[in-house]
Amino acid sequence: MPVRVAFVHFLLSLAMLCSFASSAFAGEPQWIEVHSPHFSVVTDAGEKRGREAAMRFEQMRVVFGELLTKVNVSLPVPLQIVAFRNSKELRQVAPLWHGKPIELAGLFQSGEDRSFIMLDMSVENPWSVVFHEYAHQLMNGNISAPTDPWFDEGFAEYFSSIEVDSKQARVGKVPEIDYRILQQDGFMHIADLFKVRHDSTAYNESGDHRTVFYAESAMVVHYLYDNNLIPKMAAYFEDVIDKKMPVEASIPEAFGMSPAQFDKELRQYTSAGRYKYYALPSPPGIDSKDYAATPLNAVDAEAILADIHLHSTDYRDRAMAEFQDILKTNPDHPAALRGLGYSYLEKQDYQHAGEYFRRAAQRDSKDPRVHYFSAMLMSRERGLGSEADLPAITKELETAIALDPSFADAYSLLAFAQTYAGDPVKGLNTMQKAVSLSPRKPGYRFNLATMYLNNRKPDEAIALLRPLQRTETPQLAAQASERLQQAEAMKQAMAAGVHIVMPGEKAIQRVASKQLSNAPAQVETTAQAEIVPVAAPQGPPKFLKGKLVSVDCSAPPAAILTVMSGSKTWKMKVSDSKHVIVIGADDFSCSWADQKVAVNYHETGEGEGSVMTVELQ
Repeated sequence: MPVRVAFVHFLLSLAMLCSFASSAFAGEPQWIEVHSPHFSVVTDAGEKRGREAAMRFEQMRVVFGELLTKVNVSLPVPLQIVAFRNSKELRQVAPLWHGKPIELAGLFQSGEDRSFIMLDMSVENPWSVVFHEYAHQLMNGNISAPTDPWFDEGFAEYFSSIEVDSKQARVGKVPEIDYRILQQDGFMHIADLFKVRHDSTAYNESGDHRTVFYAESAMVVHYLYDNNLIPKMAAYFEDVIDKKMPVEASIPEAFGMSPAQFDKELRQYTSAGRYKYYALPSPPGIDSKDYAATPLNAVDAEAILADIHLHSTDYRDRAMAEFQDILKTNPDHPAALRGLGYSYLEKQDYQHAGEYFRRAAQRDSKDPRVHYFSAMLMSRERGLGSEADLPAITKELETAIALDPSFADAYSLLAFAQTYAGDPVKGLNTMQKAVSLSPRKPGYRFNLATMYLNNRKPDEAIALLRPLQRTETPQLAAQASERLQQAEAMKQAMAAGVHIVMPGEKAIQRVASKQLSNAPAQVETTAQAEIVPVAAPQGPPKFLKGKLVSVDCSAPPAAILTVMSGSKTWKMKVSDSKHVIVIGADDFSCSWADQKVAVNYHETGEGEGSVMTVELQ
């Protein structure tokens, strides 16, 4: 289904709501873990508050499932909820802005293998934060099209006001504080609001600008709902994100009014103080007394805090030290073993990573993350082209999925393992499952496009790759553009009667993509779609141009490229020379020397990198 069509379906589902109108903690706290049917809550605010938090999430889940037809309420990765007893403790995990923790009452933190929601239980009403953060999870599990921060936060704020009592669940009430904020601090111009990005000061800085951004975003979403404008959002985002039209031009195109008129309409709507909210019967059968509550020792609580730090770019070095401290006194702690193994994996210290993963698996063989990380380790260390490792990689991933059937990243990596094992059809089906679990993740859509190419389906690949050229991540946008050229070349070759040789088939002649337009009919060529998956990055992707001095292939299938850029010499590792993306040549060659080259890579050390793509120029 095209991305924008899927987005329209989601928005129309939301519009159906109208049918309902009418590290160290002071005071040695006691930690407990509360398990409800779908959530785990860890808290030091007491068992009663822990049960209450779990119950609120269960209520929210049921309300979403009943209100929004055909919406997936399952989560693509496990969710850990941590309810801190005060704001001081929450600040230990808050993101840093100019070196200082952001002031907030709650936080959602996503990860490849696990996501976290962290709450400050000392605030007067933490549940609006609870529901706000869970709404973000709902969007991640249902919307594949990119949106803007104002819509994400406004949507989450809209649902954050859910009230549930013994009789009714009420959705869409405007909190009184939103009115007060906008009355006291004023409005942003609508065009300025729509231009806010995740790295903007208004989105990150504490104070009036941040609160106005959230309050006005919520009011805009309320206005769109109440005036039946939600279905027009797909056209707006297509203009501003896909077509790169200016916000000032996209607003009248989508909503039929100028930005100045939109400003006036929003102020009048807010001043009138009249809005719609939606009511439905309270979800039955939810009783926190049925939840299991168990004490959590201090070491387990420290391991959870370290795991949160591990998944934050601001605290990763601190996380490694915390895991090491835990293992000094508890050498067999499974969560600390797993966390330290992952820390070493991210540093490309595969020997130590493997050691800690093996120890973690011995202590807890039912942990799906350990099995997934073990597979990731083998795929990074020797590449998926290593036939000796493929059965073990596949087994670890299948075990991870059996233990957690919603583990989207495990499906993604398994899809490539299946393709390299000679079954691209199975790989395509598995990647489709990953995308269905986490449709908003652009890396999955890129991988799915690759799977379509591996199955000689360039049209489906092209439909996915064109929007990805305009993603906010420059490196992924560049990769999507390159892959789009391959897909269009494949389509052209197939139309000319050229037989495309896929992985596992015998190639008669290899023809580079740029040669396909002149290739004679019936010439067989190896598809350029045979690649390694987009793995979790070892730092931000980077781009380097220089002179390729030499290629060292003494440890196949790996290779080391020596690249001179300016006065600096780089050692660039190719994990699998048979499956690296090569542009401007028929195939990877160990005899390359004294050639201009451009490399996409992850920096792994001083003067060292892990190659994603290599282009001869």
